[in-house]
Amino acid sequence: MPELTRFYGIIIRMYYDDHVPSHFHAFYGEHEAAFEIETLAEIKGGLPARARGLVIEWGQKHKNELRKAWKKASNLEKPDKIAPLD
Repeated sequence: MPELTRFYGIIIRMYYDDHVPSHFHAFYGEHEAAFEIETLAEIKGGLPARARGLVIEWGQKHKNELRKAWKKASNLEKPDKIAPLD
């Protein structure tokens, strides 16, 4: 599972050829959650509130890049890295 970025102890990854809807996975300590790219809704798992807010803020800033990463990963290509939240 390629790592797209990491910031504030949060790691963002995306699986190759994963199921729809288009989404990414966020890991924070022992917590994991999947976020739908278009809505940024937490669709599986859960993160603490502060980490969830940071992931959503990052996702809003990088939605187009996430769409491109999803397309590449769906085609079994390595997605490009995405800048962390600054």
